[in-house]
Amino acid sequence: MHITQLNRECLLHLFSFLDKNSRRNLAKTCHKLLEVFQDPLLWSLLKFHSPVELKKDNFLLGPALKHLSICWYSERVKVCNIEDWMKNSLQKDFCKRHENTVSDFLLAVCNRCPNLLSVTLSGCGHVTDDCILQLLKSCPKLRSLKLENCVRISDQSLEAVTLHGASLQTLHVDFCRNVTRAGLDRVRAKCPSVMLRADRSAGMIPDSKPGKKLMLEKASRKLVQL
Repeated sequence: MHITQLNRECLLHLFSFLDKNSRRNLAKTCHKLLEVFQDPLLWSLLKFHSPVELKKDNFLLGPALKHLSICWYSERVKVCNIEDWMKNSLQKDFCKRHENTVSDFLLAVCNRCPNLLSVTLSGCGHVTDDCILQLLKSCPKLRSLKLENCVRISDQSLEAVTLHGASLQTLHVDFCRNVTRAGLDRVRAKCPSVMLRADRSAGMIPDSKPGKKLMLEKASRKLVQL
């Protein structure tokens, strides 16, 4: 029996066991399998593990997407979590090449995926408060928002949660160094039903304010002289 002789339900079940690349490759073999690849029911869950994956054509974004995960753990990606003034020229060049990759992708998600229920972003150093604000506004059914080591996230994102996170049940802001204790307390006060977790966030050293770089450099020189 040839695979194309299977009915649509069986083909969808078969495709569900394949990764994104395998689905795409199989879809190239014939029109019937391409139609299965393009079925929205196949794309309720998406997981990404590198910036390159977000630019491929091996997945579909649409109203059927319910769960999204973008988790970067490689050593190269961690460079993006360093404060800009501390990066060398090579590190700055690397970050510049994919600075807007996640934010552009999230913008597409906001425009096409209004039924999202959960979003996990880990190690996404270029994700901003504006991205989170647009996500909350565009996806009113969002129940779970997990942010880990997203260094540009600040109390502005927490404020957006209190204003636009009506359906939110779970909020994680672990290792987000620009989140403050006051911001966390505000969420707890205004959204008591939200399960909030913020491991190490409020206890970390926030990004340097203008002028602080010079102060740190002067302090370092004094220590050397001593």
